[in-house]
Formats: sequence, C-alpha cells, structure tokens
Amino acid sequence: MAYEELSKKIIADVGGKENVNSVVHCTTRLRFKLKDESIAKTDDLKNTDGVITVVQSGGQYQVVIGNEVADVYETLVKVGGFAGGGEVPDDYGEDEHMSITDRFIDLISGIFSPMLGALCAAGMIKGFDAMFLAFGWLSANSGTYKILYAIGDGFFYFLPIVLSISAANKFHLDKYIGMAIGMALCYPEIVALNSSKTVLTTLFGGTFFESQIHATFLGIPVVMMSYTSSVIPIILAVWFAAKVQKWAKKWVPTVVKTFLVPFITLLIAVPITFLVIGPIATWISDGLSTFCVAIYNFSPIIAGVVIGAFWQVFVIFGVHWGLVAVTMANLASQGYDPILVLSLAASFAQTGVVLAIMLQTKNEKTRSIAFPAFISGIFGVTEPAIYGLTLPRKRPFIISCIASAIGGGIIGLAGTKLWMMAGMGVFSIPGAINAKNGIDASVYGLLIAMGVAAVLGFALQMLFGYKSVDAGDKPVKSTVETATEPQLASVNVEASTGAGVATELKPEMTYNQATKLSSPVTGTVLPLSDVKDEVFSSGAMGQGIAIEPTKGLLVAPADGTIALVFPTGHAVGLNTTDGAELLMHIGMDTVELNGKGFKTLVEKGDSVKAGQPLVEFDIQTIKDAGFSVTTPIVIANSKKYHDVKLVDETMKSIQANEPLLALD
Repeated sequence: MAYEELSKKIIADVGGKENVNSVVHCTTRLRFKLKDESIAKTDDLKNTDGVITVVQSGGQYQVVIGNEVADVYETLVKVGGFAGGGEVPDDYGEDEHMSITDRFIDLISGIFSPMLGALCAAGMIKGFDAMFLAFGWLSANSGTYKILYAIGDGFFYFLPIVLSISAANKFHLDKYIGMAIGMALCYPEIVALNSSKTVLTTLFGGTFFESQIHATFLGIPVVMMSYTSSVIPIILAVWFAAKVQKWAKKWVPTVVKTFLVPFITLLIAVPITFLVIGPIATWISDGLSTFCVAIYNFSPIIAGVVIGAFWQVFVIFGVHWGLVAVTMANLASQGYDPILVLSLAASFAQTGVVLAIMLQTKNEKTRSIAFPAFISGIFGVTEPAIYGLTLPRKRPFIISCIASAIGGGIIGLAGTKLWMMAGMGVFSIPGAINAKNGIDASVYGLLIAMGVAAVLGFALQMLFGYKSVDAGDKPVKSTVETATEPQLASVNVEASTGAGVATELKPEMTYNQATKLSSPVTGTVLPLSDVKDEVFSSGAMGQGIAIEPTKGLLVAPADGTIALVFPTGHAVGLNTTDGAELLMHIGMDTVELNGKGFKTLVEKGDSVKAGQPLVEFDIQTIKDAGFSVTTPIVIANSKKYHDVKLVDETMKSIQANEPLLALD
C-alpha cells in the first residue's frame, strides 16, 4: 500500500490513534484535531521524509504533505482505521476543544479582519480631514470638511452595523438579521433616548454602574447606553442571536422558516440586547478600557517600552487583536486611545533593519526581497520583512524589537494618543492629530519616535546583525514560530534563500527543460511573500507568485494533466506536459466554505489545454464570508529549475492567458 510507512509514522508521532479526535485534509495538509497536542512529536514529524512542515493553528494540528495529501490521507484512514473519506464537514473549523486563547484569537481576528481595509481607509480620511482643519486649509463649516468627515466618521458611527456582518459570518447567523440588530442599536430615536431629559428613575446610584432610566420595555427598566461606535455589545448580541436562530430552526416548520425564524430571532435577541447584553457589555468595555488606561497612567514610558518590544511578537501569534479591540472600546468610551499608538514605531524599526540588510547582503535574491519589503514597511505592512528576512535570521528580528521598544517609550513619554483608527505606517500619523489641538507636541513625539526607531534599527543591524545576513542564505535548518492574520504557524524550513524557500540543490540534480506558464487568472500580481499563510509565503510549498483575482475564473496556464481537484473546488493541481507541477489555490482558508461559491469544470486525470477553464468562483461570495481571494500559483517541483521568476518583473496586473512565469 502506497504511503503506508509514512502514514504509520504520522499516526505514531501525533500521539497514536487514541490521541486523534478527528482528521480531514485540504489541498496540502492533513488537519488533525488532537486530544493533547503536547504529546505529539512535532520535531520528529518535521524531519520526516514526505512531510514538508507542521503547522499548529487555532486548535488544529496540521501536517503539511503537499500535492500527494489526498493519497496520503486515503492510506492514513485505512491504516489508522479513522472514519471519513476526505470530505470537509459542514462545521469544519469549529472545535469545542480549542483553548480559550485560541478561541479568542480566532474570534477577534475573524470578526475584524474582513473590515480592516475599510476601517483603516475611513480612519485615514477622518485623520486627514482633521489635519486639513488644523492647517487652516478647510473650515469646519465648509461642505468639503463635512463631506470628508461624514466619509470617515460615518464608518465609526455605524460600526455596530459593520461589525454585525462579520460577526454574523463568524457565528453562523443570517447576516441580515445581524444587520437588523446593529441598525436597532444605531436607530436615531434609540440614540436620542440616551441623552433624554426625561428620567423615570435611577438604578445603581453611587456606583460605577449608576444609570438613569429613560424608557422601559414591557414595564422593565432599560439601561440605555450609547451604542454608536461600540464594539463589544454588537458582538455579544450577534452571538446570542445565533443561538436563538439555531434553536428556532429546530422546531419552526420548514414552510414558514424563511420569515418566522428571523421574526422569532429578532423579537427575542433585540430586547434582550437592550435589557441585558448591551448594558453588561458596555460596562465590561468601559472597565477594560479603564484598566488599560490605568496601567498606562502608572507609567506611559514603561507601557510604551513593553508594547513596542513585543508588538511584532503579538502580531506573529495573533494576540494583537486583543489590543485592537481595547482600542476600539477606548475610542468609543473616551474618544481617544493611548494604548495602540505605542506600537506605531514597530514598522519603522523593521524598515530600518531591512534597509541595513539590503546594504549588507551580497545575495541578489535577498536584496530583491529586501527592497519591496522596505517599501511596504514604510506603509505599515511588515509581513514580507518579518517572515522573509528578519525572523528567519533571528538576530535582525530581535534588533527590530529593541528599536521598537525605544520608539514605544518615546511615544509614551510624549503622551501621544490615537483620536481615531487610521492606517498603518506613515498613514497612521493623521490618527494622532486631534481636530481641537491640531499638530501639537504629542504628534511631534510620534514622528520623533518613528524616526528614532528607524535609525536605531538601521544602526544596530549595521553594527551587530551583519553576521546573520548572508548566513541566512546558507542551507541551514531554522525553526520559525510564526503566525499570520488570522492563522498561527510553526514552520521548520530550509532557509536557503533568506526567505525561507527550500531551494538547496545537490550537484547531481537534473533539471527540467525551461518553460513558460501563462496566468491562470486575471488580477493584480503579488509576491508570494504577501500571502497570509506561512506555508505558502515562506516558500515551503515551492516558489511561485500570487494574484489577487478580479475575475472569478481559473484557467489552465499550460497544456497538461489535472493531478488534483479538491472536492470543495478551491484548489487545482496541474502537471504540465513540460514537467512542471503546479498548485493553484484560490483564496486562503476557503476550504471552510465547503464548496460554496466554487464550480469545478474538470476532474482529476483530465487532459487540458492552455486557457481551458478549470474552476469558476464567485469573488464576492468568498469575500462576504470573510476570506481572502489571494491566489498562490506555486511550482511544487521548484527544485527542478534553476530559477522561477516573472516573465516581466515590472508587471503589476495581468490578464488570464498572458505570459506570467519563466521556469529556467
């Protein structure tokens, strides 16, 4: 039986059959849910022939196999006597055995990730509007100022409605029911009740919870809160509504489910939200904000040093989402946040280190990675720098954390605050400008901190990090504990290119003939390092490129044979007639859609011609579900080529069937 020994080894190293709750597979990985991950022999598995790496993420123990995963899974099921046949269950990804930390990270990242782009955009517009007002370029009474302010502030004012959509996706609630709850919280007459001069009575007088009662519901006093721009109340309300909806679906007759389930859900969830969930959630939010601000008030400098030093580590493990939630709560309750701003020097510390690496390295590939990583770092996108350069070399990453700590301390000393959520990197600066005070000492303090972090990162790397630069280009083992948003990863890779790409070639290696591949999709061309999944971005699966699709059609990039069509339609493997082995993976974690939004047009074993349609996919459906559509195109047998590169290094966008990759 093929893969029998490998299957036995995997089962033994995950702790034996008795330690396995379940196992399924996706395009490249065996996804275990283990009773106790601590007894798994992770290091042994990583060094097993046939295993690319191991990823531990959000309660899942993922053994990355590659294109042969379906065959390995079939053998593993037979050898281990496991139930299942390779299909992904409807409740895939939910795990009651996840730790509280894993659940929290998964929850917050899953809710906030889909809205971050619009959130940052709105914050930037609001910040620039405040800056224009401070400079005297606009008047507060001008139409231009008011329209720009509406664009920026409107998103935050109606944040419960925005959050209701992503929270509904996360908790499996009908998104329109979620929106209805958010709209009720932001309804003008409800908002007006909170400041009504009519006071029926006062509850909890003299305590932290003191509340004036302006209205009742069926005779029950309603503790009215300000829900516009709030975060925690709507998340808890949607979670509760999802429970009610699930309960209602069990007994409501099918013929009237379409309207009666929403009717019951809203009639129960909205009043309970106003009577119980909203007040408690608001008190929790206010208390959390007060606690964080109290720590900050104890010593802003120490708080800045700690958050600055560990911010990038927080990002790697996904726990930074907790501080994002605190920031949103602070902005809603106080109008400003002094916590998240302490992290804003981190991206500049990274860019300083990357600039030094770019000057120090003698390796052209490292330099080609460093330049775009430097540019993206200026704008706050540091994943290419972290995962491609500094983290694999360890010392540069530590240096960047030190420089970030100093920058964070300066921000704390300056008393800088965020008055709105803005962008990242240089785009975060407008968020620190208060329309009332304009550009004051706190803003200059932020600018100084950013500059100091960048200069210090550069200087420390030039002085103490040079030995690690081209050492990262040697074929040495390096264990990299990483995580993207929202996925955690634990990756052991051959760091032979400085970007974690396994390309160590033996002298006796025979190479495939040079060939070219066309683009399988229409869209924007991205480096593989931009993919929000360490297994792809590190190059562990092979070299290649990524595309952000603008049209929902995947076509064959060359003549060949279909080697893999995953049942959910999100991934296709192709062996070309010239010997290239491709994996085309539509979106990240889209396996969880269980085929929704995908229509496969070919089957495994089919012969196809270049340009032949392979999969139709609905981009909006994927995005609405909260998933990225970024599509990696990976050459699984990259070692069989001297080089894998773009046909045109300057290309930014591409049409399907246009030349994309040159395999030399």
